[in-house]
Amino acid sequence: MTELRESRLRSALKALSWRILATTAIIIIAYTTTGNIDMALEIGFIEFFIKFAMFYFHERAWQLAPRGSIRQIFGVKKITKK
Repeated sequence: MTELRESRLRSALKALSWRILATTAIIIIAYTTTGNIDMALEIGFIEFFIKFAMFYFHERAWQLAPRGSIRQIFGVKKITKK
């Protein structure tokens, strides 16, 4: 069985694309809540970098787990295609 691993670049690009979407939502929420665009952008800026790093390292940590090992830990059988 060939193991599929994501590259570091793919993990970083996934983190970047998700953070752009999620940070836009945070900025909108912060602006709606505070009515202050400067504060909303500051919150979004801080949130972007913290959560980008958290997502990237979370993705890389999951790459360390061999494929199928989580199913084995929890005793879940793999569904096979017919």
